[in-house]
Amino acid sequence: MIQSLIYSNKSQECERAKMLLDNLNENVKEFVLNEDFTQQQFQQEFGSNAEYPQIAIGLEHRGTLKETLNYLKDRGVIE
Repeated sequence: MIQSLIYSNKSQECERAKMLLDNLNENVKEFVLNEDFTQQQFQQEFGSNAEYPQIAIGLEHRGTLKETLNYLKDRGVIE
């Protein structure tokens, strides 16, 4: 099973991303702002303009929820 990682600030968009990946039977690990990382660490990792959530599937960073949805559509995982 492929592991997915979500860097979350617990926004509605982050919750949607988690539900999507859970429904795809992914092994989802959620990292939460101010519990697992700081805003400074997030910006150092993803850039100062990065939005939440940031998602990785397997070893590949996929970006925001929108970018992840496009990736999954391109691979026929979702319609």
